[in-house]
Amino acid sequence: MSARTETDVAHVAAAIGDPSRAKVLLALAGGGALSAGALAAEAGVSNSTISGHLAKLREARLLTVELDGRHRYYRIATTDVARALEQLALIARPLPVRSLNADTRAKALLRARLCFDHLAGRLGVAVMDALRDEGFLAAEGAPPGEAPPGDAAGDTAYVLTPHGHRELGRFGVDTDRLPRRRATVRYCVDWAEQRHHLAGSLGAALTARMFALEWLRHGKYRRVVRLTEAGRAGLASTFGVPNSQLS
Repeated sequence: MSARTETDVAHVAAAIGDPSRAKVLLALAGGGALSAGALAAEAGVSNSTISGHLAKLREARLLTVELDGRHRYYRIATTDVARALEQLALIARPLPVRSLNADTRAKALLRARLCFDHLAGRLGVAVMDALRDEGFLAAEGAPPGEAPPGDAAGDTAYVLTPHGHRELGRFGVDTDRLPRRRATVRYCVDWAEQRHHLAGSLGAALTARMFALEWLRHGKYRRVVRLTEAGRAGLASTFGVPNSQLS
């Protein structure tokens, strides 16, 4: 077996680099699946043009396709693709806002959104902070309840504490039964807040539970989520998220 060589970053970067293809990927970054027609509308191109873009994204292994009868639906290939998009957004310049609707959507995305299958934005960061502050998670190199040493947006390894395991079980997230095909506790550096939000299988399970309890609902715009009054009260009482961070 030959040794693994350097990866072809240029090939993937070229696939992402086209503005229309970038819009396709961002439309799917919330973890859902969309038809080619819906993605054409998101990208602002014709139905005939979108097929070429989707082919390039599939060839670069950034998208997968699912068949439902005669219909095809596209989704982000892996959580690593969504994670890479979030990291690219850290160094990308913001797009200009040219309409009231675009401004409203941008503010909603900053407030609370999905990053593939977990919570992001100011709300996601607030939940991550509370999980650490209340001792559900501990950062390596720092006692439970304390911030990690150095830059909070730098490299940090978090672990689930016995307290977190117990309390999350009471909340309805059985951490012993989380999928093992991905890391239990991971984080993304949130591109808007420049701080951590919770990813991994725990982040996905926690977000799914909040939707099941109707603490979260899908918003008007794609990827945007809305915190309900029940969610506001629940996050404060269950995880200690300050009300000042839930606006």
